Amino acid sequence: MERFDYTVKTSKSFDEAVASVEAKSKEKGFGVLHIHDVKATLASKGFDREQLKIIEICNAKYASAVLSKDIKISLMLPCPISVYVEGGKTYISTLRPKVISDFYPQADIKEIAEEVDRIVLSIVDESK
Repeated sequence: MERFDYTVKTSKSFDEAVASVEAKSKEKGFGVLHIHDVKATLASKGFDREQLKIIEICNAKYASAVLSKDIKISLMLPCPISVYVEGGKTYISTLRPKVISDFYPQADIKEIAEEVDRIVLSIVDESK
């Protein structure tokens, strides 16, 4: 099976990296559906951690295409991109969209998944 994630280190600050992922996603035709501030959510429950935001992105054309093949693919949508700080360094990480075809081989989405994978990885790379 293909590696599940793709992660890069960035020299940008945490907030700059989050803003860059948002901008690059929109530039590449992906909407930003929601940004989960995991640090804030955990802090509100009494747990402390370094910065972590999960940015959910989606392209309606691709989502519609894969969902028409197998509705259970919705369990792996939208595409998450995490920006986090670990050990004082900022990272950008994403789930590899092309691995979705490994989990749903009968859906025959390999081509779509590989195309989305190339775009999502370019968002990560261009955001660093």
